[in-house]
Amino acid sequence: MKNIFGILQYVKGYWRFAILNILFNLLSAVFGLFSIAMLFPFLQVLFSDDSKKLQDILLKGKPQFHLSPASIMENINYFLASDIQAHDSLHVLIGICLFIIVTIFLKNLFRYLGMFFIAPIRNGVVKDMRNNIFKKILVLPLSYYSDERKGDIMSRMTADVREIEWSVLSSLEMVFREPVTIFIYLLSMFLMSWQLTTLALVLLPIAGLVIGRIGKSLKKTSTEEKEKTGILMSIMDETLGGLRIVKAFNAEKNVKQKFEKINNDYTNLMVKAYRRVDLSSPLSEFMGITVFVIILYVGGKMVLGNHPAMSGAVFITYLALFSQLIAPAKSFTTAYYNIQKGLASTERVNKILNAEVAIQDPKSPKTLINFEKQIEYKNVSFAYREAEIGWVLNNINLKVEKGKTIALVGQSGSGKTTMADMLPRFYDPSQGEILIDGIGIKDITLADLRSLMGIVTQESILFNDTLFNNIAFGMENVTEAQVIEAAKIANAHEFISQMPQGYQTNIGDRGNKLSGGQRQRVSIARAVLKNPPILILDEATSALDTESERLVQDALNKLMKNRTSLVIAHRLSTIQHADEIIVMQKGEIIEQGTHTVLLAKNGAYRKLHDLQSFV
Repeated sequence: MKNIFGILQYVKGYWRFAILNILFNLLSAVFGLFSIAMLFPFLQVLFSDDSKKLQDILLKGKPQFHLSPASIMENINYFLASDIQAHDSLHVLIGICLFIIVTIFLKNLFRYLGMFFIAPIRNGVVKDMRNNIFKKILVLPLSYYSDERKGDIMSRMTADVREIEWSVLSSLEMVFREPVTIFIYLLSMFLMSWQLTTLALVLLPIAGLVIGRIGKSLKKTSTEEKEKTGILMSIMDETLGGLRIVKAFNAEKNVKQKFEKINNDYTNLMVKAYRRVDLSSPLSEFMGITVFVIILYVGGKMVLGNHPAMSGAVFITYLALFSQLIAPAKSFTTAYYNIQKGLASTERVNKILNAEVAIQDPKSPKTLINFEKQIEYKNVSFAYREAEIGWVLNNINLKVEKGKTIALVGQSGSGKTTMADMLPRFYDPSQGEILIDGIGIKDITLADLRSLMGIVTQESILFNDTLFNNIAFGMENVTEAQVIEAAKIANAHEFISQMPQGYQTNIGDRGNKLSGGQRQRVSIARAVLKNPPILILDEATSALDTESERLVQDALNKLMKNRTSLVIAHRLSTIQHADEIIVMQKGEIIEQGTHTVLLAKNGAYRKLHDLQSFV
């Protein structure tokens, strides 16, 4: 129930539409009631064989009108009796038929208007929910995604939100409308016969309990089905991303079998869920008719007894009203089933929306406009999950003076990338702190901190957009001249100029229309255009061929000029001229110094250098 209220929180922004929806649903129910309520006076007067009864009604004269069921019926009886005497029964029949047509038309008109105003609520809530999920995904730390499947997250953003729209929000109209209809009809029935209505109020909840037990089991099935959907999307994402390897290793059969197994499990769960959903309509109808038959029997005894408790006309009208309760009750039951099915998706979406954002802006941030002096790692230690993996970084102390180039080298898994990722606060230290110009980076807003930095990674992160927009990514009011200048510095202008549409050429998904060296030079151009005082270069040339590496390295040298650079490198030849080289092993700094000094030590750096010299 908590999750339902969570969804209804989104309705607050659309309260005007909600009020209009409730108003028109109320009018629809009232006109529906009028069309049925006309049965009572019509049956009582029109089919009365006793002309004396008509005369008695007329002799009493026009009754005074009071806002009560008895007064309303007396006035209707007098009006119909007068009309029958002035004309004939056929004339009254035509009038009543026309009245019923008008009331039914108004009932359905107002019902449509109710649905008309629920549409902005339904679609607006889904829009707001998608926006909130996407906003939350952007602010969640990278550590959150290391424990989650990308395909499962995409499933929550797409399939689960769509399920909420179809199952929960599509039921909002019924949830708003049917209770109003049921209340109005029950109130009218209670005024006609409180005994029968009390019996109905006892029987209907019993029927609801039977239906509810099946609805609860549907939620569990739906949860399992959503988890399978996430796994399916993960397999598809991994397969599409690694299709080259799948084919190269003849693994099509294994991948297909894995997918088919999960797909079969998913299909079986869907069949199970659909069968339970489909059971809701016939089951609710059967339970409703059963209650109707009981009311028919008890009410019949009240009419046919020696001392009738109600007239036949009243009983037939009562039954007509009760029969109209079955449809909204059935719709309400269907809505309940749909909501139960959608609750599983709601819980999965809420896992993202309620996830803790560990890396946030400080409440009282300090101002840091420019980088002036140095970066300092002070007693920094870090662990993703200490109990499982242990320390990734252990008691790191390092000072990086402004304008210096610091290179991080070491074996894979030594903590180089983690150390660099902590500077823009992709991760926060488990112990210790990082300072820029003596100010802890946790005391600076993320926007201010990251505005000081440019990052070029081993894998070029490009987007399915034009070259211009990829270079100008994240920046506003950028001119074409500025983009061209940045591309020239990055040695990218020449190949971009030869593209079909130049800088307006679309480079495809992840830049797959470009070569590896071209993608990397576009990434460097993006960093050049940002013009940051601090650079983080994470193995920016390690995946390139010799010619591409030369062009990229030349672009990097231009980029690093007069900037503070933190360079992660496997190829020692690319960082021999660094101001200081930091050698890391198992999360600790074991050596540091210039290329010449470290070679003279005959330590770990010399060993790495000699190994690469023989390659």
